[in-house]
Amino acid sequence: MTGYLYQCELALQELAQRSWDDITVEVRLEVLDDIEFLREDTDDPYELLQSKHREKAGRLSETGKDFWRSVASWIDALTVLGCLSTGTMPLLRLATTQVAAEGTFLHQLRPGPERSVDDALARMEEVAKADEPANTAEDRKKFMDLTAAQRYRLVAAIEVNDASPLMSDLDSSLARILGIRPGQHARAILDDIKGWWYGMAVELLDKNQARASVTAQELQCRLEEITDRFAGKNLPITETLRRLTEAEIAAYKDDLVVAQMQWVGLKNRTIATHLRDYHYARAQRSEWLRTFKITEEGLEDYERLLWDEWDHVFTRHTDEIEDGTPAAEREAVGKRVLDDTMDKAAGMPARPGSTTESWIGRGTMHSLAGRAQSADDDESVGWHPDYPDLCQGLNEQRDQ
Repeated sequence: MTGYLYQCELALQELAQRSWDDITVEVRLEVLDDIEFLREDTDDPYELLQSKHREKAGRLSETGKDFWRSVASWIDALTVLGCLSTGTMPLLRLATTQVAAEGTFLHQLRPGPERSVDDALARMEEVAKADEPANTAEDRKKFMDLTAAQRYRLVAAIEVNDASPLMSDLDSSLARILGIRPGQHARAILDDIKGWWYGMAVELLDKNQARASVTAQELQCRLEEITDRFAGKNLPITETLRRLTEAEIAAYKDDLVVAQMQWVGLKNRTIATHLRDYHYARAQRSEWLRTFKITEEGLEDYERLLWDEWDHVFTRHTDEIEDGTPAAEREAVGKRVLDDTMDKAAGMPARPGSTTESWIGRGTMHSLAGRAQSADDDESVGWHPDYPDLCQGLNEQRDQ
């Protein structure tokens, strides 16, 4: 179990390290290898990384499973990539907590002046041809089944990073790489980053989800979100509000967000004012996401806070609505829900501890109202006491 967690946290640390040099680097998990790194707009990784964690460091064995199963995995990956014989080879790294003893081919494959591909290859072939041990026989045979040229290309691409930090040491090294200085909030910031990262790792490992990789830019954005939250730093406002044109207003006439306001009896002039908040809040959120000022997860956190405020308002105002309550009264209750919700949303910052323009909260709340689908939608937002049924009826009408 520790080995799997180590793989996950090592991927985070490696991505953080690379973010200093190339913000567009992407990391994948369990596609062609344990961990792999890609550059922007490329499908093939430039590095494949095997992670091996052993609580008791000890020596890395020339005949052991950790190395030879890594070799077999790399051969499979290179076959898929089609670069065993020609083309650009990715770096093949083995990150292990064990130590490569001097005089072994493992030591000769470490980076540095003592690295010797020729000597390492000769010794690897000698070990691969041996009868024992049986538990690596298939992996060693796979290596020897390659042509001499392919074996050389493979070995030349291997880099052994021995004596890697143990699981218990990763937090301190990750904090240094991320630039998290010791202080009052250091532990909370690191825990928040790791919590976000484990969520990302689950998405990367679940091949039914759309996410294929995580970029260094996303990691840096999340780090800035968290540190700025403790510092109370505001998100930048780049949109300037102006009155919408008739054409801009007309573009929304069939949207659910407008129907929600019509159901509580708002007049066109009032609807236009709300649409202005909605229009510019959408544009500002899109700009934040595009320029990595906020992550999708950070925006979802904000929306959950807004939903919770709406839920309190909606429950309070609709608690006494009965089946026989007249339509006009139901409409009036819905208008009070809308007005009070907008007042609440106006004071909700997009980042805890900071301040946000009031129209961002109001416009984002309207975006939530524009997503309502049916009575079964647990995350829907609306103003009229009967909005779930009205939404469902509107959707059925549009489907006809």
